[in-house]
Amino acid sequence: MPDRQDIRALSLPEIETLFSAWGEPRFRAKQLYEWLWSKCATDFDTMSNLSKELRTKLKDHFAFNTLYEDKTQHSGDGTIKSRWLTHDGHRIESVLIPVPDDERFTVCVSTQVGCSLTCAFCATGRMGRKRNLAASEIFDQVVGVNRQSIESFGRPLTNVVYMGMGEPLLTYANTMESIERITAPTPRGLGMGARRITVSTAGIAKMIRKLADDGYRSNLALSLHAADDAKRNEIMPINASNNLESLMESLEYLYWKTKNRISYEYIAFDGFNDSLDDAAKLVQLCRRKFPVRVNIIEYNPIEGLAFEKSDENRLNTFAAYLAREGVTVTVRRSRGKDIDAACGQLANK
Repeated sequence: MPDRQDIRALSLPEIETLFSAWGEPRFRAKQLYEWLWSKCATDFDTMSNLSKELRTKLKDHFAFNTLYEDKTQHSGDGTIKSRWLTHDGHRIESVLIPVPDDERFTVCVSTQVGCSLTCAFCATGRMGRKRNLAASEIFDQVVGVNRQSIESFGRPLTNVVYMGMGEPLLTYANTMESIERITAPTPRGLGMGARRITVSTAGIAKMIRKLADDGYRSNLALSLHAADDAKRNEIMPINASNNLESLMESLEYLYWKTKNRISYEYIAFDGFNDSLDDAAKLVQLCRRKFPVRVNIIEYNPIEGLAFEKSDENRLNTFAAYLAREGVTVTVRRSRGKDIDAACGQLANK
């Protein structure tokens, strides 16, 4: 039998057209769609309100290219890292980050198998890019980790961040479709609020503008990590074709069209980007014509890379300078470092 198409690759209109050709009433398509995206079914046999004949026909023509849990690691701080096996034998990772005191339970999802951007400090970039993940595979991570959150903490997920393996804006259509499925009200999706989702990008100006033109409703985080082009070019090759001025213009365009929250992610590297001069340059970027908050992130050591985390006092001095200059700043302590689940560490180790 030839490879069967993933049923979740079909839109509702496509399912309606198919069912019409099969002589099925239109409402059956909506029932199937609810099973796929609201009830999160991965087996036609569970679809009890569809006839046995229709379920058999669906099984003959379609498959579920679902993720399978391959391995799970638990950190001493409560973080849970999951490795998932795709239908074609690739492995990807996602992370559950619980903060019970703040009633936040966040999943960090991947959008690609590996990554093509080769940022100098990131383990995922050393893998190269194998392929993009389908929208359904991104969705599966949310569903699977939500189940983990309920089982481990008695609470469902509150937030989704697209900060795992891969660059979300280089698989734009699949990223946006997954967000649609996560935010669509039941029975078309999971019903999570759009403002509880944040997409992180290394910085692709034309795609940030496309977000604005397409009416993007969620938050955006720019992985900045350096406040001048010379330093950013050293650690992020994407900056050569998407320099800071072009990124600032695209972020301003996004903000004034959508009023979405924008943040800068800034990993502090010892002796590279953590001086007061670096802080002053970052302040200037924060004084553009749109509001922004800065999240300073501890660097997480990666075997084979020469970077070191910023000294604690130096990092605190850097953050204090930003605060004195009126910048909204948070120092984020890494979670899951003991299981290689922290920022930049995802690499199927």
